[in-house]
Amino acid sequence: MYPNFSIEESMNGAVVGVDEAGRGPLAGPVVAAAIILDKSAQKLGINDSKKLTKAKREKLYAILIQNFQYKVALVEPKVIDEINILQATMRAMREAISGLDGKYSSIIVDGNRLPFKSPNIHAVVGGDAKSLSIAAASIIAKVGRDCIMASLADEFPQYGWERNAGYGTREHIAAIEKTGICIHHRLSFLKNFKLAA
Repeated sequence: MYPNFSIEESMNGAVVGVDEAGRGPLAGPVVAAAIILDKSAQKLGINDSKKLTKAKREKLYAILIQNFQYKVALVEPKVIDEINILQATMRAMREAISGLDGKYSSIIVDGNRLPFKSPNIHAVVGGDAKSLSIAAASIIAKVGRDCIMASLADEFPQYGWERNAGYGTREHIAAIEKTGICIHHRLSFLKNFKLAA
């Protein structure tokens, strides 16, 4: 089952879809995206980013950023360690939403928590599988974050971030154990490791 535009059509006016990428990795920022779609997006084959191939995600990403208003925001590992990953995710979502210039009447967010209280913002559990706008936001957040991690991998090639995006894969963990951590690691996620500075 593909996400559709029915949630958006049940609301009056333009709707912002919001999702995040990177809550679970051991390194790198958490990234949130907010996007305003219209009905033309129904023809694009948008789906939850996790259900798309890398090539399909990147193709849709290019189409979305060229044709729709969107905003991306991120929170770096140091702040994640200071305020925790949930609060960092909510901050990134707030910043992405506030960065939009266009007019909208409602906001729908993937998950069961809201980044702020308002009568016009709604949580949608499993939203990236239900709402076209949230699925589109998931694609932008995922591809955007993957690009960030690939860029960081140029500076720190030992961790394989261009392949694992900072998640705790066997390759990544082995590199941490061998060479220690770097400034892009989340210390609060690595408490069980014997860390080298």
